[in-house]
Amino acid sequence: MNTPNLSCKIEMFCTVNPSESIEKVEQTISSIFPYSVIKNNEFTINAISKELRSFEKIYHFIHNNKLQKNFLRSLEDNLENDTTWFYLNKQAAFVEQIAICEEFDESPLGPIKVTLTSSNIDRIIDWIVFD
Repeated sequence: MNTPNLSCKIEMFCTVNPSESIEKVEQTISSIFPYSVIKNNEFTINAISKELRSFEKIYHFIHNNKLQKNFLRSLEDNLENDTTWFYLNKQAAFVEQIAICEEFDESPLGPIKVTLTSSNIDRIIDWIVFD
């Protein structure tokens, strides 16, 4: 795998439920998206990375499990201008598994919304699903 040298911004957002530990949710996001800067308040977490290598764990999961078509459909369906997004199941992420959600309510604790923004968004999508 060769991560392209493309400028991008990866943003992760999720709510934190009263039954959840904010520290565990932060740890979950940082384990799936290394090189991220994480900020939180009592009820939400926002994380940002400007390094495409933060996406490598998801890339490997997609390719190792042959899920390219699922991710391509989601990334293309949610593409608008230079931004696309998808939902990750937060409960699966807690155990370092990657599970895409088609709808917000598929993740009982709420999903992690992942947004990718780049002037080269088409090239990034191609890298994620075809390279």
